[in-house]
Order: sequence, then C-alpha cells, then structure tokens
Amino acid sequence: MKVNIIDAAALRAISPMALRGYAEFEGWRHVEAYRETSEIYNRQIGDRSVEIILPVTDQIGDYPSVVERLISIFATEANVDELAIYRDLTHSDRDVIRARSPHADDDGSIPVNVGVDLIAETRNALASAACSANEPHASYHVGKIQRVNDYMNRVRLGQTEIGSFVVTLLAPVPPMMQPQAQGTLWPELGEEPYDRQVTRVLVSGLEATSNALAALNRGQDISAFEASVKDGVSANLCEAIAAIAEHSEGADLSVTWARTRRAPIERSRIVFSRKDAEPLREVARQFRLKEPRTDVTLLGTPTRLHRAGRQMWGSITFATFIDDRPRAVSVDLPREDYERVVEAHRRRQPIVISGDLVREGQRWRLINPRSLVVSVPEP
Repeated sequence: MKVNIIDAAALRAISPMALRGYAEFEGWRHVEAYRETSEIYNRQIGDRSVEIILPVTDQIGDYPSVVERLISIFATEANVDELAIYRDLTHSDRDVIRARSPHADDDGSIPVNVGVDLIAETRNALASAACSANEPHASYHVGKIQRVNDYMNRVRLGQTEIGSFVVTLLAPVPPMMQPQAQGTLWPELGEEPYDRQVTRVLVSGLEATSNALAALNRGQDISAFEASVKDGVSANLCEAIAAIAEHSEGADLSVTWARTRRAPIERSRIVFSRKDAEPLREVARQFRLKEPRTDVTLLGTPTRLHRAGRQMWGSITFATFIDDRPRAVSVDLPREDYERVVEAHRRRQPIVISGDLVREGQRWRLINPRSLVVSVPEP
C-alpha cells in the first residue's frame, strides 16, 4: 500500500537537522550552498548521480512541500514506503528505545495491564541508566535525583509499532555541532553529552547484565554483576528487565541511535528469556541489601552502650523496625549525643535518629548519624 504524507503540520514536525542527519547517514554528500536557505547534496547510485536540495531553516514559506518532495525521493531511493521514511525522519534526532512483546495477538494487541506494565518497566530501565550515567551505584531512589528527573521529563512516548507489540521511547540527543565522519569507535563516554551518555549506559548495562547471567549459568556467583555496576548494572535495571521478561515472555530491548549524532552502529539489541527473570530479581535483592539506604529515620530503644575511657565517640545499639521486622541497629555517636542516649537509656525513653542504613553481613549499622532526638521528660 502506497502512503503519501501531505499533512502540513506533520511535515513541519520534521526538522532541517533531521533531514540532514538522515541524508548523510544514507550516503548523501554535501556539494555546495544553494541561495541563503538551502544546501545541495548529491548521491552516486551506480551510474546515476542524484541531487537534492535540503533546507537549512523551516521558516521558508513552502517548507512542508519541500519536506514532502524529499520524503518521496528518499522513499524511491530506499525502495520503501513514505510512511517508513517519515517515521525514520521524525526519529532521526532521537535515540529510540524499543521494548518488544513477541506474544501479541494477530492484530498486534496485548492485554491492557500487560501494555501498561511494559511501558512502565521500559521507562524504569531508562531511568536506571540515567541514574548510572549520573553516578554508578548498585541501587537508586530515582525520584531523589533532580538531574534524572529533568532528563526523564524530556523523554517522549512514541507510537506503538507493528511487529508483535512494540513500546517506543524517544530519548533526546543533542546534535553534533561539527561535521562528523562515520567512525568505527565510540567517543569516550565522558566526552558525550549527558543525554547520549544515558542511552549508551542503558545498552552497556543491558549487555553487561546478559554477560553476567551467562557467568551465573556457568556456576559463578554474583561478582560479575557487582563488577558491572560501573557499566550500568543496578538493582533497578535488573528489576525492570525481570518485570518485562515476566510480562512479555522475554525481554527484547533495542536502541536505534540518532542519525544527527552518529554512532558506530545503527542499532543495538539485547534479548533476555523469561527464565532470566528469577535470577535477576535475586541479584536485585542482594544489591539492595548491600547498598546504603540514605536519609532514613528510625525510632528505637537503646539496648547496649559502650564507650572506652575518655574516647570522644561511643557506640550504641538500639532496637527498632526495618521493613516491618524487629532489628538491632548499631551506631557510633559523638560524646555529647552518646551521653544524651545514656540518659535516655536510664529513663527508658526512645530515641529518634536519622542517617544512612547499611547491611554488614547479618547486622545493620547506621552511618553518618544526624538529627538525634531524645524524648526526656523535663524535671
């Protein structure tokens, strides 16, 4: 079926930079400037030499007509329909993340709850990469990182695609500011803008997770996962992959790289089976046990106190609840706070204390203590 794109608003949605990025990716080469608003590009196809005129601004009066003609030329040269070219052009200036559910019905539909979960967990996978690109950790509280929140607010949900059921996220990518040759190597990650770092870390995290699963299947422990935290592996990413794999009979994830910021490859794809979900959830659980829980506030009763001689610090243990289960937590306190807890212990009064909670083997410890409140009745 032949489709012609004629809607002016839809055609104006394609930027001049997206047109140039697509053309250069497909082998069109710049020849010379054409008046003040356009550039001439050429492509050699066998014995034929084909020229096109690309606008450098969308402020020309007939911009939609120019884009319509270019789509027709691109479709003819690529031997595909115009709708496919239009989709490529609207995505040319974005990194496109896709999550595919292979078990859709014949009409491409899936149960609504599965679809909602697929969108949510694909978002969670990208958000975990945004956290890792900001600073690698084994687990995250995503909503507490403003840079990540700002990035995720710029990500768009694209239209679902034919081919089972495909969720698409359109991730922003700044264009290159200088001519860019197609190379075989990635730039150093730190040289990339944060937006591109995120999608690169997503792919490296997915690849590292797949490799670590293979190591796990060979009888190794989770050390391969721990060693890959720097590559983007985290409890959040493992949980997102596991959820997608469970809901969709496997996780088929890919990134198509923006054409306005060249990549050594056009597309990266990583696939997980449904059987990977259970070990990934256990890895995530182990990660969360070891990662500090930041800015927690605990209510407890002092049970043990120790300070040697005239030391400036003393150690206490107090009974409290963690995840609705009774636990004993130890913490080191400066002398003034320690003496206040001694008094609370003598009077059998509870304390409220904030800090960062860490797991040390089977024990819990509060580090970076702050905001100690002791409920001592006035005389």
